[in-house]
Amino acid sequence: MENMILKHMDVVRGITISILEKTTEEVADITPKGFNNNIRWNLGHIAFIQEKLVFGLAGEPMQTPESYESFFGAGTKPADWTEAPPSLEEIANVLKDQAHRIKEFMPQQFDKQLITPFTNKAGINFTTVGETFLFSFYHEAMHVETIKQIGKAAAAQ
Repeated sequence: MENMILKHMDVVRGITISILEKTTEEVADITPKGFNNNIRWNLGHIAFIQEKLVFGLAGEPMQTPESYESFFGAGTKPADWTEAPPSLEEIANVLKDQAHRIKEFMPQQFDKQLITPFTNKAGINFTTVGETFLFSFYHEAMHVETIKQIGKAAAAQ
């Protein structure tokens, strides 16, 4: 079962990387009317939150660049950025590296208890690494859909 779940992660992450690779730097920074964030923010947010869900909540060191929390953490938005964000190439590299690290870390970790139980903004409670890891697929897919909607809205402007 673990192998099937890790293969599913590859599918989800592959979709994200494919969209990233079709996005230009210019389009990545458009925040259309009705949106708080842009494509770059959503891609970086996927990386930061998955790192937190898989590694941070398990008490493992997080390896995304330190700046990712201030750029892409919950509640942040591009309108508040005071310095240049990471390039799409850097975000792509972080996402790819992260997937490799997760594949090395996750086997035999699904039942590992989190340092502290975690409740997300939707009120969902998590107690194990496996629970947060599986939730990360939903989170990533939700932001991929948002990226698609931003892309459509940006093209219509």
